[in-house]
Amino acid sequence: MRIGFGIVRLLMAALSIAAIVAQFASSANTLASKGGNVGAFVVNFFSFFTIDSNVLYVVVLLIGAVLLFGRSGDDPDWFTVLRAVAVTYMATTGIVYNLLLRNIPLPQGTTVEWSNEVLHVVGPVYLVLDWFFAPGRTALRTQALWWIVSFPIVWAIYTLIRGPFAADPGTGLMPWYPYPFLNPSTSRNGYLSVSFYVILIAVVILVVGIGVVWVSRRVRRPR
Repeated sequence: MRIGFGIVRLLMAALSIAAIVAQFASSANTLASKGGNVGAFVVNFFSFFTIDSNVLYVVVLLIGAVLLFGRSGDDPDWFTVLRAVAVTYMATTGIVYNLLLRNIPLPQGTTVEWSNEVLHVVGPVYLVLDWFFAPGRTALRTQALWWIVSFPIVWAIYTLIRGPFAADPGTGLMPWYPYPFLNPSTSRNGYLSVSFYVILIAVVILVVGIGVVWVSRRVRRPR
């Protein structure tokens, strides 16, 4: 079973890397052909919570595969925490995208449809299943929630501070935000609407994180 899960983790990591590269290349090529600012695009691309979550997801899968191939028994506690963080972010990515962003064009150039589904649906679903069924998971303490919520807080602060000074790499117009609901200039009630969505997403992350910790304690995983 350990070898099987290790192989699946490698395959899923490869699929997500391909999806990230495909979307990056498509957007960069489209932008370059129109004379846009590719340098600004690179920074903006990695300012998406989806991309950051999927990069962490790939790192976790690769480390997890090595652990499954190279050792028996439980994973190190630090890896279970890192894995829980990735599960929470990917699950949140899937929930937020499918509730708020599906069918809304995002400011990243031409969307690669299969890549979009991998990053927002396939990856989140797989990592949740991996959390339930893959061997090696240890029980988490409640303090793990601090690690889970730390990056989203930093990301939200970074996004809201940077947004007014960031420019769309295609048009050069400011402000630029990775997601429409974070842009106060286009939201119906300005920063009030933005605050609502930030709090809503924070609640989703916290609830999902609590569920992830609960599963680590209550759901028996394979040996």
